[in-house]
Amino acid sequence: MSLKAIELQIAIPKTFEAGKIAEQKQQQSQLAQDVANMQTEKQTLKSRETVMKSDPYAKLDGDDRQPDDESQRHLEKIEKEQQQAKHPFKGSFVDYSG
Repeated sequence: MSLKAIELQIAIPKTFEAGKIAEQKQQQSQLAQDVANMQTEKQTLKSRETVMKSDPYAKLDGDDRQPDDESQRHLEKIEKEQQQAKHPFKGSFVDYSG
């Protein structure tokens, strides 16, 4: 299969155009991949720096309460727990007879 001179005049520029188009598609896919990687890195960095879940006890109460008031409430709570823990007759008498 031989090509005539007139056919070569058309075929050669077409191959250059096809090569340019293929290179542009390759660069476009590489660019899209780079953008996706950058977005993933940003999201990873953001998730490292932010708190996803916090305990309800970690929240700070308002600054309107005074430290003495807080400690007094804590002591009252401990005393209530101790009073509730006392049983009316268990543990108050030890029988040594045997």
